Formats: sequence, C-alpha cells, structure tokens
Amino acid sequence: MKQSFSHFDIGILIRRSLFFLILIILTLGNIFTLFRGLNAPQAMDQAQIAREIARGNGFTTKMIRPVAYYQAEKKEKHSVALIGFQDTYHSPLNPLLNAAVLKLIGADDSASWQMNDNEMVYPLDRIIATVCTLFFLMAIGVNYLLISRIFDAKIAGVAAILMLFCESFWNYSLSGLPQMLMLLLFSCGIYFVYRAVEAAAEGRLAMTPAIIAGVFFTLLALTHWMTVWIALGYIVFAAIAFRPRGMVGIMVLGLLLLAAIGPVLRNQGITGTPFGTAFLTLYNGLGNASEDNVMRIIDLEAEPLVTDGLIAKILRNTLLQATHIIPFLGGIVVAPLFFISLLHPFKRAAIATFRWAILLMWITTAFGLAFFGITTAALDPNQLHMLFAPIMTAYGLAFISILWSRLDFVASTPELRNVHHFLIIGVCALPLVLALPQKVRTGMQLRDRGGFPNWPPYYAPALNRQLKGYVPEKQIVVSDQPWAVAWYADRVCIWLPPTREGFQKLETLAYDLQTPIAGILITPSSHGSGNIAEVANRYKDFTALVLDGRVLLATYPPGFTICDKSARIQEIAKRYVYRQDLVGMDMVYYSEKPTRTTNRSSNE
Repeated sequence: MKQSFSHFDIGILIRRSLFFLILIILTLGNIFTLFRGLNAPQAMDQAQIAREIARGNGFTTKMIRPVAYYQAEKKEKHSVALIGFQDTYHSPLNPLLNAAVLKLIGADDSASWQMNDNEMVYPLDRIIATVCTLFFLMAIGVNYLLISRIFDAKIAGVAAILMLFCESFWNYSLSGLPQMLMLLLFSCGIYFVYRAVEAAAEGRLAMTPAIIAGVFFTLLALTHWMTVWIALGYIVFAAIAFRPRGMVGIMVLGLLLLAAIGPVLRNQGITGTPFGTAFLTLYNGLGNASEDNVMRIIDLEAEPLVTDGLIAKILRNTLLQATHIIPFLGGIVVAPLFFISLLHPFKRAAIATFRWAILLMWITTAFGLAFFGITTAALDPNQLHMLFAPIMTAYGLAFISILWSRLDFVASTPELRNVHHFLIIGVCALPLVLALPQKVRTGMQLRDRGGFPNWPPYYAPALNRQLKGYVPEKQIVVSDQPWAVAWYADRVCIWLPPTREGFQKLETLAYDLQTPIAGILITPSSHGSGNIAEVANRYKDFTALVLDGRVLLATYPPGFTICDKSARIQEIAKRYVYRQDLVGMDMVYYSEKPTRTTNRSSNE
C-alpha cells in the first residue's frame, strides 16, 4: 500500500514538474527569443496612456482621434489643447496597472528607454507583454483550482495543458491587449460564483461569495466596457439562483453603478456624453461604416449612426459568432461541447446549476457583441468569447470522458482510459507546435538584435530613433498609425482624416494652439490595408498620398510621384514637400521643413 502510494506521488510529481518546465520554456521563449513587439493598435494606445499616467499627466493621450477632438470641442465650445488631450475611449484599469509597472521601472523617463542602434524591438514592448503573460499564467492557476473543485484534478490538468498550448492565448498575451487581465478577473469571478452555487446547493447562505464574484465582475467591467454584458448575465442569474431572491443581483448592480460614477462623470465633462468616445464602437456592429472610419472624421454629424436594417445587422453578427465559435473559443475544439453538455444530467446539483450561470453570461455577452460587433481578425479587441474557453473546455472534457468511459472496449481495457485526453491535447496543440520551429529559427537568427519586429506594418526603430528626432516635442504628426507614433516616437499624433477639409481644420487648430503639424507619416497601415479600391474608400482625398511611395518605387528609375498630382490635396502636398524614407518607400515621412537626409517629394 505504501509502495503504491509512493509510486502515485512520484507520477504526480513527474507530470507536474514536466508541466511547469514546459510552462517556463514557453514563457521565456515567447517573451525573449520569439517576441516581435506589440502588434495591436489598442495595446499601443493603452501603453502610451499608461506612460502618461506614470508621468503624472493623468488619463491623457498622445493619440488624437479626430472625432474625439470634435466631441471635446463641441462640449467646450472652443478649441481644446492637443497636448495633454483627455482620453475617453479606453477603460481605466489596464492602463492604470501598466502605469504602476512603468513607474516602478522608470519608464516615465523616455530618454532612459531609448532604443540602441542594434535593437529591433522596443524594450518597453517586452515589459507590457510580460505583464500580460503573468496575468495569463495566473489565470491558468485559478482555472486549475476552479475546475479541480468542480470535477477532478485530471480534467483540471488537461484543461490547464490546453490553455498552455493554446496559440490564441499566447497571441493575446504577447499583443499587450487587456484580454489576459480580463481572463484572470473573469476566472476569479466565476470561481466565487461556483462557491456561491455550492453554498446554495447545500442550503447555506451564498451572499458572501456571490458578492465577491460581483466585485471581480465590476473590476472586469473597468478593464473593458464590453464586459458589462457579462456582469448583466451574472446579475440575472444571481437574482434567480440566490436567496433572498433579487438581493444579490441588486447589490452587484449597485457595485457596477458605483464604479461607473467616476468614468461617466468624467466622460460627460470632457465629451458631453456619458459614454465618451468608447460608445462610437457601436459603429462596428450597427453603423454604416467601420469604427476606424468614424474615429477619423472631424464632424460626427456628417456620419450619423444609421439603424436601417437593424435586425439584419444583429442577425449577421450573431451568425458570425455562431459559425466561428471554435476560433472564438481559442481553437480548443472541445470547448463548444459545453453546449451539448447542457443536455447531460450531472448528478451533483452544483455542477448542473453552475453551467446555467456560464450559459447566461455567455448569451448576454453574445447579445452585446451582436450590437457592438466582433470580427474574425486574429487580435480583435472585442474578443470576449475566449474568456469562457477554459470553463467551457472543462465541461466539454467531462462530457467526453463520460461517453468515453461507457464504450465497451474502453471499459475492458484500462490502458485506454486516458487516450481521448491525449488526442484532444494533440489536436488543440498542433497550431502552436507547427508554428514553433520557424519562429525559433527566426528568433535565434536575430537574438543579438532582440528579435524581429512586426513588420509590416510596425517598425519601432524608425519611429523611436528617426521620427522622434525629426519632430520637436511641441509639434504634432499626422499619421495612419498614430498609436505607434504615440508609443514609440513619444509624440502627439493625429489619426489621418479622410478629407482635405478635415485635415485643414486640424492643421489650422494646431497652428493656432502653437503646436503646429510637423509632417505626415504614411505606413503599411494604410497602403497595405487592402486592394486599391479598399484603400481609396478608407482614405478618400489622401489616396494619392497614401499610394505615393508605392508608385514611386514601382516606377523607379526614374520614379515619379502622384501626391502632388491630386487636385484635392495639391496644396497640402506642396506644404509637406520634403520626403524622408524611414523604411524604404513603405514608411515615408512628408515634412514641412527639411531634415538632414530628406529629398524633395515633387518633381523639380
């Protein structure tokens, strides 16, 4: 008996040691050898806001959305300073946490984190990604504790392995987006939801764990406004499931409203609307234009929210979520089986009841995304389904395990009891495993330079070492990737408007505020965003400027330009006549004054 127990302990020790070894290898490898820098606009935007907070400048931003300026100007009824501009787009918690880290390491001093000549990846990118990765690893731990409490250590271990080998989780961890913080908070929230469900099933008072869960869902809502839909699902469940009926739901709703008072009053004071610029993300789901197009306009009344065909738009977004549910759940193929497991009569009341809490929160989330929109892009900032992936995976694994154990050949052959777990892990880990060799080769080749940047469209050395030197601190850049300029170059940058009138209005405002526009930066974020028709639809009057570098390269030698040939922006092209190629003709800076190496952009 003692010998068997000893062997059992050794087996567990070996498996857990192997798991932690792989965890450490993947973590260090992704953060150092394989890391290519941040690659999500919202991540860079939140990072530069965090740096401003660390500097003591409050929740200000160096990325100016023209529509946000329109809101602020309309509210104040006069011009608003472009330097120290208040942000009302992002939720506060993730930038605040990043600000604390940046302050701790001295990142508020830009000069201390200037890129060296041999660096290809911005060092602060790695700091932001490390914070996100730590949240991810903590989320694995919380989910292991939760799932082992619901089912058993075996299912919890398999779920933890699936999380560790999930390529989508790692992509979000390294992107700098707040999804991993959200995953941690959501996992903590549902852990206490289950504790409350357990208490209710045993006839005990569920108030304390239910309220603690509400605190975590409130923090979740302060990390991403869209997660309010998750909290609403929990409020409905709590009002029904916990006694006294409705009391817990009312208290959690009170927590949400209390936490919202500060941001709502601030948004109202800055933009004149309680939801600030963040509300305009509704254009992704129900509008007649994308969010990006709306953010770049200088007059919101010129692009009103059209609700024609509202039902069709909601159905379209709902079908998109239904047909892409596997990739939305991190590519873990067993996770969608959660919905089939709803038909299984689990013996324990707590397990059976808890799945309805998960379903209700997922339904309200899907409903919210049907209005605000979600895309199939690799790093969609509205990706909330992946928060449900670990717990849905647990139910899916439990359901498959029950069916597997009932097969005659499995019952008669004990060696086959865990084969289904190995098959599931193999299938789900395949995308990560297949991509690793090429990533490792690339990372090892460039390890002396800190990795290979996410090019195209981002090239931190050009912005941090070159553009930053071209633009004085009190001057402004206009660009198609203002988030990257604000983060890497540490300069105020306006998102390139689609029309000449919009640009000229901002140019005049900047000049009157004694913070003139120094130049225009064009990158693959615009000319690489689609075919010529799509680029022309997005950038309208500035299409010629966006395509200028590509045309010059295509016609070289001798090469000719087209930005000065467009009647709509001819005057603008004549003002910003000096061309500086930062990364060939793929990233070009058009300046009003010559730099040390600029050339004239028009034919002479």
